[in-house]
Amino acid sequence: MALVNAAGLAFIGRRRDARGAPLVGHEWQMPQGGIDDGEEPLAAARRELHEETNVRSATFIAEAPEWLAYDLPEGARARFGGRYRGQTQKWFLFRFTGEAAEIDIVRPADGAEEPEFAEWRWERWAALPDLVVPFKREVYSQVAAWFTPLVAQSPA
Repeated sequence: MALVNAAGLAFIGRRRDARGAPLVGHEWQMPQGGIDDGEEPLAAARRELHEETNVRSATFIAEAPEWLAYDLPEGARARFGGRYRGQTQKWFLFRFTGEAAEIDIVRPADGAEEPEFAEWRWERWAALPDLVVPFKREVYSQVAAWFTPLVAQSPA
């Protein structure tokens, strides 16, 4: 999901390694996660946003018009024991309406979840595709193309 602040910048987090340190390279990403059995995609997006960022103060702006997919490169597939070939994603855009202190990547979901990110920041939409792993760049370019005009139009 995409979370934007009042200035229209997007939340992006840097993935952490098993020890909690920032990964080196293109490990930045927006929050993402799975949809549980019987769960609606929008409800899953809200749940995952809280589980990864601790954010509950977010207003829904838009749903992407279609699902997007990417394939994992062979080397990345091996890290998951060959169980995954790629991922299909449904993207949602939210505006953050809370106070800065609400964002807590160290104790997400009020401490109920393990941290996904070692650090985070607000970033310009145009910069996002260059910050993610190469196999996700096309997805991020499409998400930025869909959501950037909506961010400019929606009230802060």
